[in-house]
Amino acid sequence: MAANYKFTFGPWNISTGSDPFGPPVRAEVPYAQKIAEYKKLGFDGVQFHDDDVVPADLSWAETEKGAKTVKKMLDDQGLFCEFIAPRLWEDPRTVDGAYTANSEADRKYALERSKKAIDIAHIMGTKDIVLWLAREGTYIREAKCPITASQRILEAVNTLLDHDKSIRILGEMKPNEPTDSAFMPTVGHFLALCYKTIDPVRSGVLIESAHSILAGIDPSEDMAYALWHNKLWSVHLNDQNGLKYDQDKTFGGVDLRRAFNQVWVLERANYNGCVGLDVKAMRTTKSEHQTAHLANSLKMFHLLVEIARSVDPKVISDYRAHRDYEGLELYILKRLMGR
Repeated sequence: MAANYKFTFGPWNISTGSDPFGPPVRAEVPYAQKIAEYKKLGFDGVQFHDDDVVPADLSWAETEKGAKTVKKMLDDQGLFCEFIAPRLWEDPRTVDGAYTANSEADRKYALERSKKAIDIAHIMGTKDIVLWLAREGTYIREAKCPITASQRILEAVNTLLDHDKSIRILGEMKPNEPTDSAFMPTVGHFLALCYKTIDPVRSGVLIESAHSILAGIDPSEDMAYALWHNKLWSVHLNDQNGLKYDQDKTFGGVDLRRAFNQVWVLERANYNGCVGLDVKAMRTTKSEHQTAHLANSLKMFHLLVEIARSVDPKVISDYRAHRDYEGLELYILKRLMGR
């Protein structure tokens, strides 16, 4: 089994099942109970937004006290904090974006909250800060200058890198939702920005399967390219049924071949970052089964790792040498079918 991987998920992955078209269908699980489920399910660490740790607008003294309490909760369960991500997209002050808002006061709020998230990360024992640029975009092109917006994102990243010289910034890109037109919508966009920051060595990416799929890209291609740059520092594995809203379906639940592609690339590159499973239970899932999507995603990953490791390198080499890609495809498909 994949002993060299570390597995994580976020508290939001155990949810009430509410969506934009309907209210909750399951009772909220208490925070401490969620944390207690991690080891039982076979996970090693926890992903956090800043306000998953403590409410966003507490004083620093209250924030520090609350963060230390959560850190002890993790320590008691033998868990680690993978990253902190400032949740900038839900506050009324970021309705027009955070780092790219037209309002200078709103941009200042976003930066101050992000710097506070870094300080929380220090208490939680992680150096990784994830930036999902959720509302960094527009509903109409003329609402913001995209050139100015790109510069503002760069300046924000530089501000955070300068705030704490030990952190790493991981950009998590997504081409759609919640805005119509997203600034830096793909992995490639943010990788280009990394090299313009004040410290490219501390600038990288987190790749989510569904986000690449929504951009029309096989996630394994994005992963391989980021690995080539030595900048793939985390992955969020899930699945996606078509070019819709971000579904976060069970890993391998839609396209088994595509899931295998991702495992194949991670295995061949000796990837040593965390494997996050950012998946949602179906709205129709009963409360007693509301962690099955996490357990099933982890099981699928392990099974695909076993298959990837069972593939004979000589057989692959022979197919390549003879340019017999039809034969190679059938060989892989048969392995996926247990034949």
